[in-house]
Amino acid sequence: VQLQASGGGLVQTGDSLGLSCAASGRTFSNYVMGWFRQPPGKEREFVARVSWSGVSTSYADSVKGRFSISRDNDKNMVYLRMNSLQPGDTAVYYCAAARTIISGRRTSEYDYWGQGTLVTVSS
Repeated sequence: VQLQASGGGLVQTGDSLGLSCAASGRTFSNYVMGWFRQPPGKEREFVARVSWSGVSTSYADSVKGRFSISRDNDKNMVYLRMNSLQPGDTAVYYCAAARTIISGRRTSEYDYWGQGTLVTVSS
């Protein structure tokens, strides 16, 4: 699976932003999709994941209620809608695909990664 993330940019505190991830290659609907982020100088961390069907989702506590993950299996796309952005959300955001997961919150569970898109939230 090849993944291409897009949609990052510079926004202000309180703004909203939508990220997209286009998948190609193997059957997209066979994969759990996740978003991770890596803040400057820190390790990559889980943000959200969505099940094969799109019915089940899971979020990091830090983004719960503000971010929303979704997918469109017909278009081979996964999305991350981010509302009420804070400076602490500044990071490079990565989409990832996993054939099987346990929790879906660890980077080691994912088989394929996109190149990342930078989100900067100014105060």
